[in-house]
Amino acid sequence: MINYDEEIKKFSPSLEVDETEDAIYNSNIKDITDVVLEMLKEVKGND
Repeated sequence: MINYDEEIKKFSPSLEVDETEDAIYNSNIKDITDVVLEMLKEVKGND
């Protein structure tokens, strides 16, 4: 039978997960919200 408490004590996240998380959070890629907000600023500035 699996002893879940022991398994949780031995758990450590994969390095790949940490690297991926850092890459996602540190990227400066615009998402659709950023694009729409930028378009709205341009439209309001042209009035």
